[in-house]
Amino acid sequence: MQPYETTTRHPVEIDGIGLHHGASVHLRISPAPPGTGVVFIRTDLDNTRIPASWEFVERVSYATSLMHPKGILISTTEHLLSVLYSMGIDNAYLELDNLEVPILDGSALPFVELLSKAGTQKSRRLRRYMRIVKPVRVEAQGKSVAILPCDRFLLHCHTLYNHPLVGEQRLELDLTPDVYAREIAPARTFGFECELDQMRDMGLIRGASLDNAVCFTAAGIANPDGLRFPDECCRHKALDLIGDLALIGRPLLGLVLAQRAGHAMHVALVNKLMSDPSLYEIVTLDPSAPRKPELAAHALVQ
Repeated sequence: MQPYETTTRHPVEIDGIGLHHGASVHLRISPAPPGTGVVFIRTDLDNTRIPASWEFVERVSYATSLMHPKGILISTTEHLLSVLYSMGIDNAYLELDNLEVPILDGSALPFVELLSKAGTQKSRRLRRYMRIVKPVRVEAQGKSVAILPCDRFLLHCHTLYNHPLVGEQRLELDLTPDVYAREIAPARTFGFECELDQMRDMGLIRGASLDNAVCFTAAGIANPDGLRFPDECCRHKALDLIGDLALIGRPLLGLVLAQRAGHAMHVALVNKLMSDPSLYEIVTLDPSAPRKPELAAHALVQ
């Protein structure tokens, strides 16, 4: 774990289209000063700033969207926020010239590669972690998501889909930047052929294709190259979960348990956590303490 806040070393940029709105968009990721946090900027709308915070969440149906009080939207934020969180970027400006973050290949891997080109630089400001001290949980209709006390960020994810190539899947990870880049980032967004017409009728997936999403047919998969992991669906749900938890605005120390949860439930958990300060404490790492994971708990100070 890193004791100091970090940002990118150099600006980087990329072009793409939005998954749901289908519009072309240019993204630029730039360094930001310590204490800034992650901030979206709509360059096409007077450089309006929208912090990547739970307080600005607007919609959470098939993606997590943020909205400025003036009605300015940033849609499908979860993949990019997942990468910034997992790769340890505390402060960054995310400039967009349209309303939706580009979907790229449907995974977080292009963002990981983009950030590797940007490099990182640490500040002299201590990173403030949120350590969970009491369990917090949200559940409904056999689905749940919870965070339990732990001195590292551990993730357990369980998914269940009625499809022969998916079925029940489980994933358990001790999340580090290397583990994320290797085990989570390549997993793509996915959907089922039987649901596509309904989603299009709702005005969604206008930019979707087999180049940026996995499509499961009745008995197989439409993508010629198949899956990247046998449990790619579960890995992608973990990717989304991390992106939604990033809306807390601080790195977490806790064990996250997700059981068939989605964006709405993730955000409900974040809201419940942030509404009760007795559930957590804000801590920093002692920079002079050993960095081994098993010693991390002893390195935490108020």
